Amino acid sequence: MALTKKILFRGAATTTVGTTLYTVPPSTITTVLNIVVTNTASSVGTFTIALDSTTIHTTTSIGPNSSTYIDCSQIITAGMTITGGASATSINFHISGEENS
Repeated sequence: MALTKKILFRGAATTTVGTTLYTVPPSTITTVLNIVVTNTASSVGTFTIALDSTTIHTTTSIGPNSSTYIDCSQIITAGMTITGGASATSINFHISGEENS
């Protein structure tokens, strides 16, 4: 099996909670290593993120012009998803991990 470090998602959040950010490819196991959430606005925002159907942050506050770092080392398997959303598109997600296929 080939182990590939990669960016699983990088970009602005949508204001719809539950938006799919990443889906594990067939015959693959993915380890989510780190999630960085940034808020580029001058006001407080919130974000929600889930690994498959398990929410790991629900409407979590993030201060203005700040970042939150989530080290998680969680495994998700083929067909599982990472979903998220935020109170504003000024909130961004950067999710890194390893795919083992």
